[in-house]
Amino acid sequence: MASVNKVILIGNLGKDPEIRTTPQGTSLARFSVATTTTWKDNSGARQERTEWHDIVAWEKLAQICGEYLHKGKMVYVEGSLQTRSWEDQNGQKRYKTEVKASNVVMLSPRVDGAARGAASAGKEREAPAEVAEAPTYDDEVPF
Repeated sequence: MASVNKVILIGNLGKDPEIRTTPQGTSLARFSVATTTTWKDNSGARQERTEWHDIVAWEKLAQICGEYLHKGKMVYVEGSLQTRSWEDQNGQKRYKTEVKASNVVMLSPRVDGAARGAASAGKEREAPAEVAEAPTYDDEVPF
C-alpha cells in the first residue's frame, strides 16, 4: 500500500513571510498560519483552540508569497509535512516539522481591492470568488 503525505490548511497569517535566499541562490519563504477550532463543551460553553503551523515555500512560490501575503490575511495552503534536524549551540539535536507548501491561495482581498490571487509552483491564477466557511459543530461526534 502506498503512503500519503498531504496537508491542507485554511487559516490566517501570523506575520509577514520572511524571505531569504540560500547560498545556491534559491528563494525561500517562511511564515506561520493559525487555524482555530471552536466547539461547545459538555456544559454548553464555547471553547476555542488555535494551532500554529510553520510553512516553508521555495523558488517562485516563495517570491510570490513574499510579495502578496501579509499578516492577518486568510490563506489556503496545500503541501506535505517535512521534518528537519540540526544541532543547537549547546550541541543538542533539535527537530522541527513544517509544511512544505506546493500551493498557496490568498483568500483575503488585497489591500488595494484588486482581484484575489493564487500561486501554485510559480503559476499565478484566479482564486475562487467565494470560500465556504468551515462548519462549526455543536454536538460531539459519536465515533
